[in-house]
Amino acid sequence: MLEQRVQQHFIDSADLKYQCAESLSLPIAAAVQAVLACVTSGGKVLACGNGSSGADAQRFASHFVGRLERDRPELGAIALCASSALLTGVAEDNGFADVYARQVRALGVAGDVLLAISTHGNSANMLAAVNAAHEREMIVVGLCGSGGGKMAQALRDTDVSICVPHERTSRIQEVHVLTLHCICDAVDAQLLGEQET
Repeated sequence: MLEQRVQQHFIDSADLKYQCAESLSLPIAAAVQAVLACVTSGGKVLACGNGSSGADAQRFASHFVGRLERDRPELGAIALCASSALLTGVAEDNGFADVYARQVRALGVAGDVLLAISTHGNSANMLAAVNAAHEREMIVVGLCGSGGGKMAQALRDTDVSICVPHERTSRIQEVHVLTLHCICDAVDAQLLGEQET
């Protein structure tokens, strides 16, 4: 019984990824183009998310500044959720809804990209970060699920929405991780050329 439950998780995850391969390839390619234009112009990616999505933002920054699978020069990325002192200090003084927006306004400039990761898209701090990015004339790449919530509604035509068509948080997050790997890999391929697998 337990083994079947585990197997079903693998099957459900694989099925969703297979379904998303076609529907999300276009917005993921658009995200790659936005990120590539940003970093080749000397810009940076500011990544944020709450909880597990915050861990995904840190994962992205790690791969982008460091590497995914190939050695290459460093690329600019900052995970806005990485400093507990900064987050708790801003939250204490200004409220949690402002923890990312203040960082975006402090660090972001026109041409930078905000990578906003949220499974449901309704967190006030994520919506505030998107609005702050727009104030700074940044492109927003929004990773969300289950319709995208208020965050998806706040995205502009010049932004990129990558919305996983599922309601279950774990399934959405699994596709988000794959999406982040796709972005990093595609940027590497554009900068370094194709690599045999």
